[in-house]
Amino acid sequence: MKHLLLVEDDQDFGKMLKRYLELNKFTVTWALHGAEAYAIIKNQDFDLCIIDVMMPVMDGFTLADKIANSKPETPFLFLTARKTKEDRIKGLKLGADDYIVKPFEAEELLLRLKNIIKRAAQQKTEVIEIDEEMVSLGAYMFDYSNLTLTINNKSNTITEKEAKLLYYLYKNRNTLLRRDEILLKVWGKTDFFSGRSMDVFVSRIRKHLKEDPTLSIESVRGIGLQFNLDN
Repeated sequence: MKHLLLVEDDQDFGKMLKRYLELNKFTVTWALHGAEAYAIIKNQDFDLCIIDVMMPVMDGFTLADKIANSKPETPFLFLTARKTKEDRIKGLKLGADDYIVKPFEAEELLLRLKNIIKRAAQQKTEVIEIDEEMVSLGAYMFDYSNLTLTINNKSNTITEKEAKLLYYLYKNRNTLLRRDEILLKVWGKTDFFSGRSMDVFVSRIRKHLKEDPTLSIESVRGIGLQFNLDN
């Protein structure tokens, strides 16, 4: 049974939604606000998070940002009563896998949940052949097996997805790669939400590599990415 984290401050709606999801063979942990949810997810893994946007203590966008930084492999979607374009764009920029406006049909939510979980499972089955466990990236040493980037005797742990993307860019360094090619190899999908997720991960990798100004990931509008590396 897939384990969901439901974050919803409306107790009547939350109780009803939790019951519906359990009837459809999900295990559900329910939190009433973002701070409570973050305390839970720090110590437990979930297959997917369903996050209401407007909540007390910690809103859904703040929670999603924390999840994206601490557990970026965890997919999440937003529930919201707000219909503004700005909110939708903000949610997608945070890496949301979907964005559903209330009120919605329960069957539609169920279908979207199953599609997200299916995509996530497909992403995990993608394989990139690793023939170098330790590689030099400018002033950095990249240890793929231990998920670390080291510079000036300081090591930074990165996520498995970040490592996978960085290794693929390294193996194709100084070559312009099409977005769809990267998405297929690293994400296993070329859909809109995977593309938004890739943009988030590229931004993170740039931050990881910021101490060596000779390294760059160049975005070529309408085409893709090029990882520029001298060695």
